[in-house]
Amino acid sequence: MQYWLVKQEPEDYSWDDLEKDGRTAWTGVRNFQARINLRAMKKGNLAFFYHSGQEKQVVGVATILKEAYPDPTATEGDWPAVDIGPVKALKKPVTLAEVKAQKPLQEMKLVRQSRLSVSPVTSSQFEHILRLAGTSL
Repeated sequence: MQYWLVKQEPEDYSWDDLEKDGRTAWTGVRNFQARINLRAMKKGNLAFFYHSGQEKQVVGVATILKEAYPDPTATEGDWPAVDIGPVKALKKPVTLAEVKAQKPLQEMKLVRQSRLSVSPVTSSQFEHILRLAGTSL
């Protein structure tokens, strides 16, 4: 199992929107490292849904429903999209400040490469954030 973190400003598309829709295409990513990460996602992988912008917190767990395919919003270049669906909202959102305060999470891409919109998460980091959130899957 691979784990990921996807970031979105809640004003543009929030966790509540994903829960209401049941599924969405994760489009519009235009960063080369994030592109590599999108292409590495496999159906059934889990991803933290992170509200960026003012909130800066992990709010839910999503699953990859469809592996990388050409992003329909890309007018030029070779950019992928994936489809994701909600699994579970976190009982307690985990803020960026909380993540940064945890020694086991210091190497997370969320901390090291904060502008990266799609990033890998190790299994130990994934479990640690679930414990902070008081959430089990």
